[in-house]
Amino acid sequence: MYKLQGLDEESKALLDAGNLLPVMEQFYTIQGEGFNTGKAAYFIRIGGCDVGCHWCDVKESWDANLHPLTPIERVVEAVKDSGAKSVVVTGGEPLIYNLNKLTSALKTKGIETYIETSGAYNLSGTWDWICLSPKKTMPPLPEIYARANELKVIVFNQHDFKWAEEESKKTKPGCYLYLQPEWSKSQALIPQMVEYVKTHPEWMISLQTHKYMHIP
Repeated sequence: MYKLQGLDEESKALLDAGNLLPVMEQFYTIQGEGFNTGKAAYFIRIGGCDVGCHWCDVKESWDANLHPLTPIERVVEAVKDSGAKSVVVTGGEPLIYNLNKLTSALKTKGIETYIETSGAYNLSGTWDWICLSPKKTMPPLPEIYARANELKVIVFNQHDFKWAEEESKKTKPGCYLYLQPEWSKSQALIPQMVEYVKTHPEWMISLQTHKYMHIP
């Protein structure tokens, strides 16, 4: 279990209750990946992760101690001020924390709530959309497979195609299936993925379009 270090008792209690979260960054942008690609969304990136993907492009999010504990009221107010109608909570691994109060506060403002998670921790929060991006190092919990609206598998090598098929069998009927190339290998992998999806049309390709657009 991931834990922040050096917290006083009051801060720890507020963190455990979901009143404080170690927010690394938050910004209004365009969703770049998966089912909701191209839609405006406000991103809340929460620090802290022990899944340890070697190709992670936000390794600076791993150590939650580097990011300030922020009251959720301040986070929600910033979302409201942006004019955003939907929020993506990401990380790091956001389900390390209790997200019930954050999502409840967002819902009272009429804001849709999306999450991207490895599924390695118990689900908290109320979600309009769950994107499960499983990792071999810490497999998802069964409850997350059953709730996921979207399965997004990052393809880094040839074995990942077989692994993606194994993961897809654990999801609920109607779950959208995506293969996404790891960014540094995308040019080599995309032709292979195109051929794979042509012969396995239940899958779709996700690309990190925000990187092509040079936006967060």
